Amino acid sequence: MKIKYFYAAFGILLISFLTIAAIGANGNEGEKSNKDIIKFSHAVHKEVTDCAGCHTKASESTSLKDRLVPDKAVCATCHDVNDDKQCSTCHIGDVYEPLMVKKSELFFNHKFHLGNPNVTCESCHKGLSDVAYSAEAKDAHPSMATCNTCHSSQAVASNECKTCHISTVNLLPQDHKSVSFLKTHKFKSSEAKADCQMCHDNSFCETCHAATTMIDETNTARNFVTPYSPHNFVDNTKQQNISRVHELNFRFTHGIDLKGKTSECQTCHQTETFCGECHTSGSGDYSLEGNAPQSHRMPNFTTLGVGSGGGEHAIQARRDIERCASCHDVQGADANCILCHVDNDGIKGTNPKTHKAGFLSNSEDGDWHTDSNSVCYSCHTDATARPGGVRGVGFCGYCHK
Repeated sequence: MKIKYFYAAFGILLISFLTIAAIGANGNEGEKSNKDIIKFSHAVHKEVTDCAGCHTKASESTSLKDRLVPDKAVCATCHDVNDDKQCSTCHIGDVYEPLMVKKSELFFNHKFHLGNPNVTCESCHKGLSDVAYSAEAKDAHPSMATCNTCHSSQAVASNECKTCHISTVNLLPQDHKSVSFLKTHKFKSSEAKADCQMCHDNSFCETCHAATTMIDETNTARNFVTPYSPHNFVDNTKQQNISRVHELNFRFTHGIDLKGKTSECQTCHQTETFCGECHTSGSGDYSLEGNAPQSHRMPNFTTLGVGSGGGEHAIQARRDIERCASCHDVQGADANCILCHVDNDGIKGTNPKTHKAGFLSNSEDGDWHTDSNSVCYSCHTDATARPGGVRGVGFCGYCHK
């Protein structure tokens, strides 16, 4: 009895597997296309006729509800449809069904468009003359980019969605439906062939990317308002789109985006003032005491002395100086690095080392010999650090003993 049930269960499982495999091969169970009905090639037929030779009703059609695919009578103008021996020339097996036509969700008037002397069938249906079945052509059905060549402004042809689309409910391109689209759309919009302007005007970005205080330092950590839509008002109050830009707990996770460089904070925030609202204790400590990163709190984060290597901060700085710059000014009016990395006394070995071993081995005639504006003098600032300085003293004494 158990063996009987086993084979029964195995048989059901096998049938299910074969059914799933069949569905995977054809897209959906029972789905057919015109490839299963007729043998046809646009590429072959273009040699003997034009589009209108087969699609005879297209030039007078005013709706996509019209049936515009060729029927038997049209084929009979070239083919002997009464010769039973020739049926297999076009028909597949014993299938004698009318061609399939997909339901369209658009308003379209072929008669109106073909009335324009500058418009031909392949102006919109591109690539059909190079393929067999229309579904094989990359742009068999006009893309939005194709339509936009004319429907780009009211002056040429209306660009309102309802002009062509029967329903505008959830009218989104396929890539916009991705769960990560809000996070990655900036990369798509920067692509050379981005066509955002087909649907969005220049003010659309401001729906999310507009700070309440127009991106100035008064938008502080303790008085912070996330970007809002300038067109979204309820009872004359500005409505925040908190989830559209930053999450409610972004304060606790923004460091991840900072380290991964997935966001450009300076697009909206002045880092010199905005970050300092949280990342400082007011003590003047350049390590930002109280809210310093964990690495800054390590006992060997900064080490002094010849041969010490500088500690962990030197390793981090060499690895990714941009991360240091996100909090520390590295070359401006408050250049944090040169608060320590400067040789103002001219005594070798008493200041943090910045050069690799053998730094001077191949540059004995550097510009410090001839140019008083040499970058070397940004750090070497003792009295004799200049072209023609005193040999054996200070900076010059490094080499000229």
